[in-house]
Amino acid sequence: MAVGRMLGAAFLACLCLHGAWAQDCVNGLWDQDGISTRNPSPAASVSLAVPAGTTLQVALDKEVRVKKVGQRIHGRLLQPVYVFDREVIAVGSEVVGRITRIQGPGGGKRFLAALNMDFTPRRKVQVEFDEIILPDGKHIPLKAVSTPGSGQIIQLITTADADKKKPSTEAASEDVTSEKKASGEATPGKKTSKDGAAERMKEAVRETKRKWQSAMKQIKKPGRMRRLGRFMVAQLPIHPHYLDAGTVYFAELKEPLDFGSQRLSPQPAASNGTPLPPCSLLAHAQLVTPLDSATTKKDAAVEAVLTHPIFSGDQLLFPQGSLLKGSVVQAQAARSFGRNGVLRIAFNELIPPDGMQQKVVTTLEGVQASKDERVKLDAEGGAKSRPPKTRYAGTGVTAVLAMMSHNDTDTGVPQGTAKEGVIGGAAGFKLVGIVVGAAVQSRPLSLGMGIYGLGRSAYSNFVARGYDVEFPKGTALAVGLWLRRDCVESAKPESGGMQ
Repeated sequence: MAVGRMLGAAFLACLCLHGAWAQDCVNGLWDQDGISTRNPSPAASVSLAVPAGTTLQVALDKEVRVKKVGQRIHGRLLQPVYVFDREVIAVGSEVVGRITRIQGPGGGKRFLAALNMDFTPRRKVQVEFDEIILPDGKHIPLKAVSTPGSGQIIQLITTADADKKKPSTEAASEDVTSEKKASGEATPGKKTSKDGAAERMKEAVRETKRKWQSAMKQIKKPGRMRRLGRFMVAQLPIHPHYLDAGTVYFAELKEPLDFGSQRLSPQPAASNGTPLPPCSLLAHAQLVTPLDSATTKKDAAVEAVLTHPIFSGDQLLFPQGSLLKGSVVQAQAARSFGRNGVLRIAFNELIPPDGMQQKVVTTLEGVQASKDERVKLDAEGGAKSRPPKTRYAGTGVTAVLAMMSHNDTDTGVPQGTAKEGVIGGAAGFKLVGIVVGAAVQSRPLSLGMGIYGLGRSAYSNFVARGYDVEFPKGTALAVGLWLRRDCVESAKPESGGMQ
């Protein structure tokens, strides 16, 4: 009798476990790799609290002349802020802050700047933000500090930019392929999945770039005459310091922002007829791990967090806050003779807030980078600094000025005239050199200034150390997620990352 009761209890327990598993299958979205996303119950609610550590991207909407600590600054939010699957702060919201520290450069940089007749080199300015003003006029206090490495003019680099600059031979090859497809020579259906997934990814990248450009339109950039005036003032040996309009700060929250809670609306339950998620989706993320090709080592762990939820139709696949984990595949510091730094990273795990680890294949489709670093992202997601386009022209102009500063046969100018001094001074010491050369009217002086300017230009453009690739904490990434094995096999995306 006791044995029968025990068997009955075991049978009932199995039924309960089977029912729970079946309910989990109904509520989950499964693909060919076993990736699932569990839907919350209809009565579930989520706390709309932006946690401490979240990075806000704030761009100054007008230029600021740096005067003192405590000076107020004003900016706009460049990216929306989500919690789980809800937007709580919209793009364009006003952000108010203040300057907290003004730090001058080190002795070495001061010395080099002095050689270039610049006695007020650019200083590091640290800022904090203490208030957000939502589009409806609501004021929300906050405490956010700019992260190291932020405070620069940045741009969004995407693989779509690389596509625009393909070599003519590659473009011709694509034209031939297109002609074959049009004439029916291409194998029907063989590349349909690949081409469709790749085109959807490209369109998603282009849409991300359009949204970035739209967000940057809220910045009041100075006009042409104002820029010309700023340039002329910058040539003076002593000049004021400005924070340019469009300077972007990655502001890390030190305290959470509470927007209450909200009940989650029920989502359609999955069934045998539920379509699989798309082959690929574009994820918006921010770096949690700062990267620098000068100091980052190969195989170092890298993490990024999703800043936007990812949907497939009405189905929530991955909420905001899901964690991308990967590693540094390649890291190479910049070297002498203008050789630039290289970085490659790859994400291979995606961990939603419920902790269910997912294996993923990723490609890097876009990344924010400083304009000064001139980072280029190729079609495979490789990131590398480019040398300045003007290095040949700039060095050539300086060489011509250096020759003209002592060749009176070509210029028709007698030795020791003001014109010679002006030419040599312009090559070597900008505005100060022009004034000194015109006043002293010495051929040896003008020749020396011209040769100095030529040597400095040649060294900085062709001999000096190249540029490193640096991505501070909070750098925005556009990551392509390839969710299904059949898509990966057909589309064959390159190993994700930066190179």
